[in-house]
Order: sequence, then C-alpha cells, then structure tokens
Amino acid sequence: MDAQFWSIHTLPLWFLVFSLFLPRLALLVYWAGGGHALPFHANGLIPLIAAVVLPRVLVLYLIYQDQGVGFWFAIHLIAALVLFASGGRYQTRRRLDRQRAIG
Repeated sequence: MDAQFWSIHTLPLWFLVFSLFLPRLALLVYWAGGGHALPFHANGLIPLIAAVVLPRVLVLYLIYQDQGVGFWFAIHLIAALVLFASGGRYQTRRRLDRQRAIG
C-alpha cells in the first residue's frame, strides 16, 4: 500500500474550496471555528504574518502538511500562480491608464 492510503486528511472540504476564492476569510473562519484539529504546529507569529501578507502561501503550506503534493495542492498552486502572474499586469495597466489620463 502506498503512503496516500495511510495519510489522514484533517482539512475540511469547505476550507479547501473556500480558500481557493477567499483565502484570508477561510483562514479566519477556520481559526475562529477552533481549527485545532491540525496535526502539525501552526500557531505563533510567523503563520499570523503569513495569513495577513501571503495567505495563499500559508494555505499551500497547510495543504502540503495535511495531504502532501496531491490534487488540492495542485489546484491551489495553479490558482496562486495565476493570481500572482495577473497581479503584475493589473498594476502595469493601471499605471499606463493614469499616464494616458495625465498626458
């Protein structure tokens, strides 16, 4: 039997789906709901900073610790890469629009 068979998945399905769209809110709801079912150490200052600054990275870390590199990890990684890649284009387009409006 492989390692996937013996792994225990403690992250609920609602968290995995909800964190695709609103990761900060999903982390807050999971924490407020008593997300103490995590089988690993995820408290302290560093996870708090990651939840505020880079919540998708923290969600990826939580999924990796819970399930390893699998289906949900791949979906969240693709979503993070798409959003990070499109964020730069949005700022560039906004700056160009502002320059056109001035000149």
